[in-house]
Amino acid sequence: MRDFDMLVIGSGPGGQKAAIAAAKLGRRVAVIDRPDMVGGVSIHSGTIPSKTLREAVLYLTGLTQRDLYGQSYRLKEDITVADLTARTQHVVGREVDVIRNQLSRNHVSLFAGTGRFVDDHTVALREVNGHERLLSAGHIIIATGTRPARPASVEFDDRTIMDSDKVLNLERVPRSMVIVGAGVIGMEYASMFAALGSKVTVVEQRPGMLDFCDVEVIESLKYHLRDLAVTFRFGETVAAVERHPRGTLTILESGKKIPADAVMYSAGRQGLTDDLELDKAGLSSDRRGRIKVDEHYRTEVPHIYAVGDVIGFPALAATSMEQGRTAAYHACGEPVNQMDGLQPIGIYTIPEISFIGRTEDQLTEESVPYEVGISRYRELARGQIIGDSHGMLKLLVSPDDRRLLGVHCFGTGATELIHIGQSVMGCGGTVDYLVDAVFNYPTLAESYKVAALDATNKIRQIDRLRD
Repeated sequence: MRDFDMLVIGSGPGGQKAAIAAAKLGRRVAVIDRPDMVGGVSIHSGTIPSKTLREAVLYLTGLTQRDLYGQSYRLKEDITVADLTARTQHVVGREVDVIRNQLSRNHVSLFAGTGRFVDDHTVALREVNGHERLLSAGHIIIATGTRPARPASVEFDDRTIMDSDKVLNLERVPRSMVIVGAGVIGMEYASMFAALGSKVTVVEQRPGMLDFCDVEVIESLKYHLRDLAVTFRFGETVAAVERHPRGTLTILESGKKIPADAVMYSAGRQGLTDDLELDKAGLSSDRRGRIKVDEHYRTEVPHIYAVGDVIGFPALAATSMEQGRTAAYHACGEPVNQMDGLQPIGIYTIPEISFIGRTEDQLTEESVPYEVGISRYRELARGQIIGDSHGMLKLLVSPDDRRLLGVHCFGTGATELIHIGQSVMGCGGTVDYLVDAVFNYPTLAESYKVAALDATNKIRQIDRLRD
């Protein structure tokens, strides 16, 4: 008889939800993770700390209130790293307690240490004291997550030259900063440090940033970041980073030299599979450390599953949770629906970006006709009340069946607002539902009605010409 029905390696969003889902189905479940990493990278150095830091930045700088109280408005003049991390440490501590409590309440055994495969049903647990013990299970779920990719040519010291996981190690808020990589993480931190008053330079080898987003939204974000003195160096590659007593010098292949107090690399992530000894279980990973899975999150070995960032795109906490639950249900023989292809994307820049469905460029490439409905926060009473004059909501509507093809939001509360559009799209609703619905007033949610009316008025104009 095996020790457990299911063994989960990693307690991040995917692993945690997989373990609890299996436990709810009456299975004997265990989770392995380092004692200082309960909750995974998401809790300790990724999603939760970065979003809490963003909240602290917005509050302490008073940035969102400056439209109302003037550009010189500040809640606190000299913001220190201690000011920023106090809130982060509080939230992380509470979240770890919540996760430990959930696992305990569902009778999930939590083993402190790291795991490696001995065979396809057995994992060797290396405990903190160095002792090893063997744990066997009918099903195993790999949810080890990722770490930031670090170029071998760069000498990281985690103080002045760091990756995105170590950015909270900064001893003080830098006066100037170079961020290498204009992906989601890079742009989130660029906007945070710019809001704190750091002079930020973003270096990206591609010709633009966040190219999977709506073009108009990205142009708006660029405008706002430039307004906060962010400099963009697109189409540029870093040749070297030098550390000097007074700071760093980033040298680009084009010959440009950028002095700064600190450099942060945000150039992709690497799957944490190096120490798993996957080959002993009959598994392998690609050069980025990612594990290949099927639509049920099964690996090449049918009773071993992998979920979360370690399997690659979309590598979001929200999707990882659903992957974990889906994998656990499948492993336990429980009926489960396929994950809906309609997934919301949330980017916590300042201001926020969120979208679901297709972009204008994608619809144009696919020769799908659409009409655009736009609502601007400055035209909403709630937008005036909160002092957000630049936010916007964009609906892409099919003129044929009037269904929503895409929803794109930029501004305060975008990551919350998107779920209204997601619900309408997921239930097969049309733009007419939004036209006829009554929204609380004054709210930002009212932007859906304004945008829906805008789109339907344009469709009506075309229909009138045809009559």
